[in-house]
Amino acid sequence: MPFRVLVVDDSNFFQQRLKEIINQHPELEVIGVASNGRDAVEMATRLKPDIITMDFEMPVMDGVTAVRHIMRDRPTPILMLSSLTYEGARVTLDALAAGATDFMAKDFAEISRSANSLSAKLHDRLLTLGRGARASASRVSSAAPSTSATPARPAPTASPRPAASDRPGALRRRFQLLVIGASTGGPVALTEVLTKLPRNFPLPIVLVQHMPENFTKAFAERLNRQSEIQVREAVDGDRLEPGLALLAPGGKQLMVERRAQGVVKVLPDDARVNYKPSLDITFGSAANAYADKVLGVVLTGMGSDGCKGAEMLKKAGSVIWSQDEATSIIYGMPMAVARANLTDQVLALPDIGPMLTREVM
Repeated sequence: MPFRVLVVDDSNFFQQRLKEIINQHPELEVIGVASNGRDAVEMATRLKPDIITMDFEMPVMDGVTAVRHIMRDRPTPILMLSSLTYEGARVTLDALAAGATDFMAKDFAEISRSANSLSAKLHDRLLTLGRGARASASRVSSAAPSTSATPARPAPTASPRPAASDRPGALRRRFQLLVIGASTGGPVALTEVLTKLPRNFPLPIVLVQHMPENFTKAFAERLNRQSEIQVREAVDGDRLEPGLALLAPGGKQLMVERRAQGVVKVLPDDARVNYKPSLDITFGSAANAYADKVLGVVLTGMGSDGCKGAEMLKKAGSVIWSQDEATSIIYGMPMAVARANLTDQVLALPDIGPMLTREVM
């Protein structure tokens, strides 16, 4: 059964082009088009789509307000279509905070010519959100109590790793750097983690979030306002300092170097690398610079970026934590490191910030 998509946009041109592009894929079907946020809220309830694409600047009701209403009334995966500007980034972050799942650039030129790369990217994002939602619904359904006369036997589960508190001294060590990476769902997840850290958090922090250029500056500013620690977009040569989180700039790569004091090196885009910034590159450089003194954390996100870098960190003797499936928007990146047996701790998102404080303070 194809995933049913509701398109929300006030432009007739974008409505038609998005409908054409989405319907090109046999697993996707546009079931409705809304011209403003109010209609989107009503149609989301009436049509019950599997996925929604959402513009943010519309008459009657804007996209962020519509997201808030939809996530309250009938939670649905929502893909925001955003302009690649600072203002577009700011509004997109508001939408993600309101409950939107992911975003991608709304490029007029690409949509006009229906470039193959754009079509593939849009199809991939929508299918990932749809499949993730169905998998989540399936997990919830299978976990529900059985109503049959014979009680259902619980599925066998692997023995859980002991909690850090059950393994005295296993993680209580002299870390010198914390590196956290994320993709889809990352802005909300990073906010959840960083806002739990105290002002006197003793480690320097490097953040890698898959985001386009112009978005990371707005995101760093938002995190800085919400957190007790300092957060800013990294600049080439920035020093690694306790209680300071440096966010890798979108469209570039960030590496860690250890001189008299640790610093970051911001490198230009490399067409050979899929992710810009890439967690693999940052993890790998941290392994080379800090060996066994790194705590790496892999949060929600599609794909497997971070897995190769996590392997380098583990070989150097460092520690890896990953977010669990239940609290991940997309269980891709954390699943990759867990399946590769690289994860020392699998943690629910709300537990990561408090655990960081307990382990390194």
